[in-house]
Amino acid sequence: MPSASTLLVRTLPAVGRLSPRLAGDLAYRMFFSTRPRMAVRAADAAAHDDARRGRLLVRGIPVTTYTWGTGPRTVLLLHGWRGRASQFSPLVRELVAEGFRVVAFDAPAHGSSGGRHTDIRDWVDAAEQLDRTHGPFSALIGHSFGGLAALTVARSSGSVPAVAIVAGAAAPEAFLAQFVRDLRLDAATADRLRTRFHRRLRLDPATAVERYDAAAHPLPADTALLVVHDRGDRRMPDHDALRLHAAHTGRSRLVRTVGLGHTRMLSADPTLDAVVALVTGGLDAVDALGTATGRAATDAAPADPSAALRSPTPGSAGSPRPGREPRTAARQW
Repeated sequence: MPSASTLLVRTLPAVGRLSPRLAGDLAYRMFFSTRPRMAVRAADAAAHDDARRGRLLVRGIPVTTYTWGTGPRTVLLLHGWRGRASQFSPLVRELVAEGFRVVAFDAPAHGSSGGRHTDIRDWVDAAEQLDRTHGPFSALIGHSFGGLAALTVARSSGSVPAVAIVAGAAAPEAFLAQFVRDLRLDAATADRLRTRFHRRLRLDPATAVERYDAAAHPLPADTALLVVHDRGDRRMPDHDALRLHAAHTGRSRLVRTVGLGHTRMLSADPTLDAVVALVTGGLDAVDALGTATGRAATDAAPADPSAALRSPTPGSAGSPRPGREPRTAARQW
């Protein structure tokens, strides 16, 4: 029997035809759902158990933090939506072996942390608290939604030498647009979802772009950027990653993989090699690998990125193929 969540996804377009407001409110609740929580995978258990644990309070919610290694340079890792810090275990091992101290956390309503609700402000708050106690950071590394948080922190702090974004995007609109496509929401329902989203963050759309869009408002001039994205990523297609790369011409490197999808990227050799190179030797070390391009024009974003986000070609990686069931709301970003 289909789950309640699956049934809701299937019926939401019909609800939208009757009441876009109701459908938009239901979509809003689904968009911010964090259930089910990800368990620690067997392959990640050793690194998870080896971490030194700490605790933060984020909006009164206890947040579990993790630290590995004792090196003089520190890297902060930010997991994605419905993810957890232990997903970074392969990268943790690589960075500790290179002499780094590695810090991470489980966001509220994720992993071993408390709470039932969260949004990007909590990722940013936790990162800023850790910067005060463990920083300054040599690099921020974010996966998917955690990449958006990493970009936000780097833009506000102005002191992070390097940022690596794996399977991520430049702005919240990319996540909203993909969610709208996956659930096949009509325009009125999507507008209601966006209204609720901005109301939650207490921002109007223009201010949300200013605060959270790292392509429209790039990283500080002396911050290097690495963008790693799979060409076939269906959870977060690469439109916005390319826009992010193009906005940082000359100081961004792009690694595009094939066949790794959205989450396997975190343990794949191309990702590990590129991230470790960035952290240990900067963009020159990434260039020496021969797997990245710094020519933003070569892999440029579409002329109208917002149009690409709104209207992917039918059957492309950004939309369900004909005859395919809509995806459930239990997405990992």
